[in-house]
Formats: sequence, C-alpha cells, structure tokens
Amino acid sequence: MTQVQTVRGPVDSGALGRTLMHEHIFVLTPEVQQNHDEWDEQARIDDAVTKLTELKDAGYDTIVDPTVIGLGRYIPRIEKIAAQVDLNIVVATGVYTYDSVPFYFEHKGPALSPDLPEPMVDMFVRDLTEGIPGTAVKAAFLKCAIDHYGMTKDVERIMRAVAKAHRQTGAPITVHTHPASKSGLEAHRVLADEGVDPTRVVLGHSGDSTDADHLSELAELGYTLGMDRFGINVTTPFEGRVEVVAELARRGYAGNMVLAHDAACYIDWVDQGLKPVVLPDWHYLHIQNDVLPALRGRGVTDDQIDQMLVGNPRRYFENVGAY
Repeated sequence: MTQVQTVRGPVDSGALGRTLMHEHIFVLTPEVQQNHDEWDEQARIDDAVTKLTELKDAGYDTIVDPTVIGLGRYIPRIEKIAAQVDLNIVVATGVYTYDSVPFYFEHKGPALSPDLPEPMVDMFVRDLTEGIPGTAVKAAFLKCAIDHYGMTKDVERIMRAVAKAHRQTGAPITVHTHPASKSGLEAHRVLADEGVDPTRVVLGHSGDSTDADHLSELAELGYTLGMDRFGINVTTPFEGRVEVVAELARRGYAGNMVLAHDAACYIDWVDQGLKPVVLPDWHYLHIQNDVLPALRGRGVTDDQIDQMLVGNPRRYFENVGAY
C-alpha cells in the first residue's frame, strides 16, 4: 500500500475508505475575513467539526480538499479541526485563478524573463515534500483551474508549473474545469505537452455537463472525471447530474469517475441567508441521502458505486511515482 499524506499525518491508501474527492472545509477571501467584525473563528471551527463528524457517522472516511492559493487556504485552522474529527482530510497545493496570476507572482520568474525559473514550482514541491510552512502538514496533490475565460497566458503558466511539480514528485493533479466550453480538452493540450499521464489527473466539475459523448472522449484519453458538484442544482439540475453518471457507468466508465459536492462548511462567496433557500442540497450528506439512491434506481450497481467512492480515489493516490 501507498502512504497518503493527510492533515494528521500519513495513512495507508487502503485506509482512505469511502472518499469524497472534491470538498472544501472553508472557502474564504482572507483580506475580507480577517477584517470583518462578524467572523467568529471558534464558532466556525465548531461548526466544521459538527458537519464533518456527521459525514463520518454517515460512513465516509476521507475528504479531499483542493483549497489552495486563491481560495483562502489556511492549514493551521484545518489542523485544529482535524484533531477533533475521526476523518482523513487530504489537502492540496497549487494556485486557483480563472485569468491572472496573483500579484505575488506578477513580476517574478518567467514573467520577467523566460530564462528565469518558475517560483511556483518550488513552492508546490516544498508543500508536497517538506510540508506547508508553519505546519506539520504535507500536501498530497496539486490543483489548478481553467474556466470560461479559457487558457489565458497566466492560467497556462500555472498549469505548466503544476505539471512540472507533478513530474518531479509524482503527486496527482486535480484541475477545475468548465465543461460547457470543453476546457478539459484545452487542459489536455497543455498537460500532454508537459508529458503528464492523463491517468494521474482528475478533471473536476465534469458533472456540470450532461454531454456524455464529450465526457466519454475525456475518459477515453484516460482522465478521471470529477462528478463533484452534486447539490449545485442551478445550471445543471439534479436529474441531469445523476443521469449523466448513470449513462457513463452504462458505457463502462465507472472506473473513470469520482464523486463529491464541492461543498464547504463555510464559503464567503455565497450569501449565507440565501444559501439554504437557493441551494438546499449543497452539503456533505446529499450524495449519501439522495444521489446514491437515485443512481441505484437508474441501474448503477453497488460495485460501481464502491468503485467511484473507494477504488478510484485509492488508485489516484497510489499512482504517485515521479517520471
């Protein structure tokens, strides 16, 4: 078995159990949060402990949290939560943006000269191999994003830095994608150019699309599809999200899918008063309570469900040799 880094230290890959492959604990805008007089640190920690304990009690053992630079990552807070919850929390390194790099990188490395090294690569590798500064925690995977703006110069810069760190360390990759614009194919172009093996990559938010032919094309390339926004039933309704998973399973791609909600204990991007009204199912228990029964009703077998929740996440974290 392979050792997988979690917030509480390494665990055997066989101990990951039922895994939700794309969840956040907090998504924050730090400059706002740190200066907002209504933020209650202890109350937020207590609330997260309650919600994650409920998830553990529902039979889930691991959440994979792709919160990185651009999403308000602060690992010391997550360490406090992990110490109180019997749940594996796997964290990431990387940069999240749809268009431009954070100003921190704007005038560094290849932005100044193509002959200068990319500082992001060293940062990512350090997080994976030495640990995240100020903590005892190592990241276990890499995260980047491409959305409706497409492959901007800076998005490509980050993606190539992620690819280089991946090749050096073997740590797998998760890419936030925008399937309506088929950005997974653009990600494939850049990752393939960097020599990245598609079987090491999750294309996140693939479940936002009901185009089974397009998703099948990505699966045929070897990618794992993140069917990971259950509960965000706005642009893609519940029925569409469930049916496309069932259709891909019928086509033989259960081995290319993982499940999650992209939920958070607290996300400051959303009005907290409207969230229960507009997105009442956007929480960690929606898959267990609603999605799995609906999948079974469409012919998805328990073996296929176990593959998506247990086998495929385990394979993702076991295929980690540098190359």
